[in-house]
Amino acid sequence: MADFPAPGYRLNEARTVEPEPEGRQCILRLVVSPTGTISLDMLRFLTSGESHGFGLVVVLEGLPAGISFSTKDLANELARRRLGFGRGPRMAIEEDRVRIVGGLRHGKTLGSPFSVLIENSEFAEKWAETMSPDPGEVSGALTRPRPGHADLGGMIKYGFEDARNVLERSSARETAARVAAGAICKAFLEAVGVRVLSHVLEVGGVRADVDIPHPDDLEAIDKDPLRCLDSRASQDMAAAIEAAREEGDTVGGVFEVVAYGLPVGLGSYVHWDRRLDCRLAGALMSINAVKAVEIGEGIAQARSRGSQAHDEIVWGDSEGLFIERKTNRAGGIEGGMTTGEPLVVRGAMKPLSSLARPLATIDLATGKPAEAITQRTDTCAVPAAAVVGEAMVSFVLADAILEKFGGDTLGEIQERIRAYEARLKRRLDSLP
Repeated sequence: MADFPAPGYRLNEARTVEPEPEGRQCILRLVVSPTGTISLDMLRFLTSGESHGFGLVVVLEGLPAGISFSTKDLANELARRRLGFGRGPRMAIEEDRVRIVGGLRHGKTLGSPFSVLIENSEFAEKWAETMSPDPGEVSGALTRPRPGHADLGGMIKYGFEDARNVLERSSARETAARVAAGAICKAFLEAVGVRVLSHVLEVGGVRADVDIPHPDDLEAIDKDPLRCLDSRASQDMAAAIEAAREEGDTVGGVFEVVAYGLPVGLGSYVHWDRRLDCRLAGALMSINAVKAVEIGEGIAQARSRGSQAHDEIVWGDSEGLFIERKTNRAGGIEGGMTTGEPLVVRGAMKPLSSLARPLATIDLATGKPAEAITQRTDTCAVPAAAVVGEAMVSFVLADAILEKFGGDTLGEIQERIRAYEARLKRRLDSLP
């Protein structure tokens, strides 16, 4: 590549382009590999919109052409996000009009950016004036930030006097747009033999006694009010939620996302930011109210000896697998790469911070102690968070597959995966 970096710029120790000390200001930050090549994420998406604004927009860039998808598929995934005992009245309101704006024609992706608009059915009737993008009077400013929410930090960071400027964007409503992006990523994954699903493990201190679910369990999971495979635990979870609701409180919990059919070697050990577990943890931690992530039996491994913590390697006897593990304590990832075993990752969600019985705060308009603002909220959103977790995991896995196998069309990628697996089989068959 001639004249790279351009005159006035240099590669710093992190291998990124920056201006020379005396050079021009650089507003574009490119990541450069140790070999000098420019590295960009294969997939990326952006969302836009506020909770009570006109609607949410998501644009996903990098998908290959030829993936089968439809508006019905998208609507079905968004409906799954609204499931779950403990949701508030907005669950029904969020049945909004969904429009696929670009990137899809006659049920197939085009290779161009995929974009979706999720309209807010309440906007014209209730929020057009309050959330108008045009200049106007602001009345009823929210000045009593909620503990546990983005209110206070956002008001201070951006100099806002009204917490609505923060909470409208920091609201978990934004995750509907993420589910839209994740829905088509799931369609891509299924086309290359990967299945992703989620379920609820714990709510309000009640833990389910179940093994990791199989894709065939998804229908039963979605039928349960808590998206839990343990029916007795589900009933106890519901009781815990109802008790919290009666006391004006909220409860959190733990969800688990599982992926089957992943090829060996997605991700990498050579750089910290290419490790797949790093990318998965960041994706799940970005979900509202998620405060911890566990991969496999990570916490139990930390408490055990090495001889009891790792997954011994054996010749496989399952169809399509050549080398297997006796156990899967690592959750399908070692050294930042997939092992071929099911991927298992969990997210721990704190209780929601919008309470019917608000906590103490300070009114930033008067400086006096006050009760925090109250907003329409859920008592428990762990079942919904599990679906959002599916979407984020699907996005990360789709990105990792495109990173390894590439291709402008789905057919190209499928061929490259088959060739990779055939090469692996030949290599193992050649062993003495």
